[in-house]
Amino acid sequence: MRKPLIAANWKMNKTTGEAEDFIHSFLPIVKDVMDVDIIIAPPFTSLINVSRLLRGTNIKLAAQDVFYEDKGAFTGAVSPVMLLDAGCSFVIIGHSERRQHFLETDEIVNKKVKASRENGLEVILCIGESLKEREDSKTFEVLHRQLSNSLKDIPLRGISIAYEPVWAIGTGRTATPMQANEAHAFIRGWLRKQYGEDADKTRILYGGSVTPENIYSLTVEPEVDGALVGGASLDPQSFGKIVIRAWRRI
Repeated sequence: MRKPLIAANWKMNKTTGEAEDFIHSFLPIVKDVMDVDIIIAPPFTSLINVSRLLRGTNIKLAAQDVFYEDKGAFTGAVSPVMLLDAGCSFVIIGHSERRQHFLETDEIVNKKVKASRENGLEVILCIGESLKEREDSKTFEVLHRQLSNSLKDIPLRGISIAYEPVWAIGTGRTATPMQANEAHAFIRGWLRKQYGEDADKTRILYGGSVTPENIYSLTVEPEVDGALVGGASLDPQSFGKIVIRAWRRI
């Protein structure tokens, strides 16, 4: 049985003070949650402050991105070593917004995943198709390509996959539970072919306009092991409901 994982991706939102206020409000809501991994990914500027507030709690800290070198003349970049020093145990890599706005390729994603795992960070690897690719019946072709290139020469241990259909991110549109499970099943099948039984231990999350209202219908699907939550994770009450409903299956 795979342990569910619910991750909050705040994207470019919240000042340090706002992040601290969120944590103070959120902790009492989920303090009794068991058997669910809860992750929060604030902006880089809030990592250290949030890390201090999460010590001794049931919540883990993630970064939203990373660079693939440990140090050097890379102005503006943040390395895996720096993320560990800031208190992170997870990092999100390959989010569709990084691919779209910052022109990240599968090859760059592969370098980031490799560097993160070599330094001991657990990875949430994001993959997913655009609306046109889905309408052209190329969903599985895209997922195959992204998985093949992003995971090239990398062991599966310490990696979770987040299926995030690009057409459902921030649009209010959500893949139906059946669509999500179908994509997750394809991903699981691909992983089994490449990694054998390790694939059955790998968590596959859904990301794309997840809300308190739809989390239950998504996570009861057999291949959906949790969620990567964007907009609905910015409010402690909203994100708390998502975590609670994923935990209690209500």
